[in-house]
Amino acid sequence: MLERGKVTVGANETTALYLLPVIKQFRQRYPRVRVAVKRSLSREIPSALLRYEIDLGVLSYNPQNPDLEAAVVSLDELCLIVPNHHPLAQAREVSVRDLGKESFIAHNITSPYRQRVIETFARLRTPMNMDVEMPTVETIKKSVSMGLGLAFAPRMCVEDELARGEFMTVPVKELHIQRKLRLIYRRHAELSSAARGFLEVAKGLLQI
Repeated sequence: MLERGKVTVGANETTALYLLPVIKQFRQRYPRVRVAVKRSLSREIPSALLRYEIDLGVLSYNPQNPDLEAAVVSLDELCLIVPNHHPLAQAREVSVRDLGKESFIAHNITSPYRQRVIETFARLRTPMNMDVEMPTVETIKKSVSMGLGLAFAPRMCVEDELARGEFMTVPVKELHIQRKLRLIYRRHAELSSAARGFLEVAKGLLQI
């Protein structure tokens, strides 16, 4: 059993949420091992790993780097969130073409998933009006609750609000975007005992 040590994990704002149940189980198993989550932009996590600034990283994409190993640990999806009073809130499904006149609240950091949404709107010749940009998912969620517009967000980031009925989620016919969450680590370097234990706990909680 690990009696001491520390594991440092790089994550961005949204993937840090995935880590919470992993950290809980890890701490129950290894109460004397410290855990530090270092917030980073996802594009910077692979290089931080290779500079030995972190032990593990969480990404929602495969870095395709020969010096890194990636293990899928959970599946998530991108979903459309809509204010409760919005006319589309009770729809069973909408089409991208139904969304051309809507105002969207976007994250001001681009991502491959945001780009896929934009490309789908463009392919269907539908304008995507990103009238408001926000710095965090938390501010995006509050903006939707206030009725400022619609947004796309990772489902794992909105489950609590959906359970409380703060806004609705509506399926979009042409957009089924799955997010694979991966723990990444250095391929050619031995993991510390603490990092190895953390990876084992994460794999044991595999949510796919």
